[in-house]
Amino acid sequence: MKTYLQSLNLFTEDELEYVLSVTQTCHLKRGDYFIREGSCCTTVAFVESGILRSFYTTPEGEEMTYCISFQNSFMTAYSSFITGLPTQETIQAITPVSLLVLSKKDVEHFFQTSTNWLKFGKMMAEKEYLELEKRVFAYQRESARTRYENLLLNQPEYLEQIPLKYLASYLGITPRHLSRLRAEMSK
Repeated sequence: MKTYLQSLNLFTEDELEYVLSVTQTCHLKRGDYFIREGSCCTTVAFVESGILRSFYTTPEGEEMTYCISFQNSFMTAYSSFITGLPTQETIQAITPVSLLVLSKKDVEHFFQTSTNWLKFGKMMAEKEYLELEKRVFAYQRESARTRYENLLLNQPEYLEQIPLKYLASYLGITPRHLSRLRAEMSK
């Protein structure tokens, strides 16, 4: 996390040391949950290693994966973290995961005491918005094949670690359709 934060050229060395001093390390095994639907999210995590998926359950009981978090990224159940209301999503480890976790209390303290952290918070909010917009446009404008090709281009080293059913759900297609796409593309 320190390397990631240093790369942003926002923080003083004291700010970096302080944030590291208040983080808690959390390890999740494959299948463990960071948070479950109906809970209030009071933490944000930096993914040191591993892969997580965020999903919701439809009224029919189907799990719909809408976000996959990879190494060197921050993640949380954002709506719940911001509002303090119970989350509608579940975040689960797809692989063994190592996280550095910050409490909401500490994050709020950072924002109240440092303009650098306010800039960082704004930057993260903008990044999340742009990712969401990109995802919405991809669903509306791109074919499943193009969405899969983009994932292959941007995260090729992780694709083999994500179970087919989660990857298909993330792409908005059935596992059978994804299998056909993979077969066509390997020819």
